[in-house]
Amino acid sequence: MKSQKLKSRVDTRCLNCINELIQELRVGRRSLRGVTVQIHISPSDGVPIYQQIVNQIKYLVAAGRLSAGEELSPIRVLAEQLLVNPNTVARAYRELEAAGIVEKRRTAGTYVSDQGSPLARRERVKILTGRIDALLAEARHMDVALDEVIKLVQQRHATMESTRTEE
Repeated sequence: MKSQKLKSRVDTRCLNCINELIQELRVGRRSLRGVTVQIHISPSDGVPIYQQIVNQIKYLVAAGRLSAGEELSPIRVLAEQLLVNPNTVARAYRELEAAGIVEKRRTAGTYVSDQGSPLARRERVKILTGRIDALLAEARHMDVALDEVIKLVQQRHATMESTRTEE
């Protein structure tokens, strides 16, 4: 009875919340500089799950969090950790390979290609543009003026910079 309730709670959480994967990348038997990669999957966000994986891996490569030659998780492992079908991860990896962002090495796995993202700069700008559009739309819905949004962004930037210099 207790395990049935727990399973029901877990199933509900998987459908209604963001599944987060925190995974330490490994090449061979050693850890890569303690790199932690987070992939957030939201089944209810309207974007296909494979596309969420593609977008986030593109972002990680463009941002330099995944560098050339780093191995991605095997399809089955990533699928288990994200609680998705392995075919979903396989489709994401195929799209990334077609875009030239990753390459499959026979019997060795999937790696970030040596060129990395050929559109790294353009990808970063595209990602930021989408986030800025969402911020501006939300500000408009909340009746917050553009100059207030800019002032808030500048304040947050200053706070982040001061925190960075303290580290």
